[in-house]
Amino acid sequence: MANASVATNLLSAMITPALLISAGGTLVLSTSNRLSRVVERVRILARDAEQLAPTDLSEPLQRKRALIVNQLRGLAKRAVILRSALGALYTAIGFLVATSIAVGLLTLFPHANVWPAIGLALFGAVALLWGSVLLVREGRLAIQSTLEEMSYVQTLIGTGPLIIARAGEPAPLEALNVTGGRETS
Repeated sequence: MANASVATNLLSAMITPALLISAGGTLVLSTSNRLSRVVERVRILARDAEQLAPTDLSEPLQRKRALIVNQLRGLAKRAVILRSALGALYTAIGFLVATSIAVGLLTLFPHANVWPAIGLALFGAVALLWGSVLLVREGRLAIQSTLEEMSYVQTLIGTGPLIIARAGEPAPLEALNVTGGRETS
């Protein structure tokens, strides 16, 4: 009976890091997809930049060039943040796997100190938290870039720049005084 209790305690102690490892893996997958989107967007902007006539200095093309430059700056920031987030998430997964191994070793050596396992778990949790914080930062940059592009498109179709309601949120369509792409009076 005592062996069953030990086995149950061991499995219970190893399940928590396993759940966090699974969560970390999901975040790695999501982050990799976000990074792929950044790379894809850079390639599209590079194609757009190649199509711009270098001698044409008209105002619409100057605005398009400025948009491309700003978008590329934002995408560079996003790529660096996503790289850091992936590193933090992989680090978290590594520490959490080490935690599971340490918990297993504690059952083999019951008189061993438990602090290494606790320390590994804490480092893993902190790395997971840091990766999440970086993903929030990257998400804000993505929204900022999208709002900038929406504003540019609105100036192209003649509805003026995008109105921002509060704290980075776009205003409702009614506040733009637009219906079907045409201004109302």
